[in-house]
Amino acid sequence: MSAAHHDDHDDVGYHATVKGYLVGFVLSVILTAIPFWLVMAKVLPPDATKFIIVGFAAVQVVVHMIYFLHLNAKVEGGWTMLATLFTIIVVVIMLAGSIWVMYHMNTNMMPMDPHTVRNMP
Repeated sequence: MSAAHHDDHDDVGYHATVKGYLVGFVLSVILTAIPFWLVMAKVLPPDATKFIIVGFAAVQVVVHMIYFLHLNAKVEGGWTMLATLFTIIVVVIMLAGSIWVMYHMNTNMMPMDPHTVRNMP
């Protein structure tokens, strides 16, 4: 192949390596083992453990996106990462809005007292 042929390719994309996959794998194992240990050993109270597990899950999603899905600012001029961030923002807004609506619907519902229900016509 000629040198001119190689000049046509742009080297902007992510090139996967065995080292990159191993780093991602080790990080994934660590990010799975720590929450597993926290739950099995009952190190912290259940409420604190829940928040820590969610935090580790979020970090693990980022690790998978970078090391296995190869989403970074270099791929496709950053458009893949921009689309991913937009999707994450939309999902967070939808989840937060849904939780907010459900919470307020629950607190503003008419209380159902057992005595009131029996006396209803």
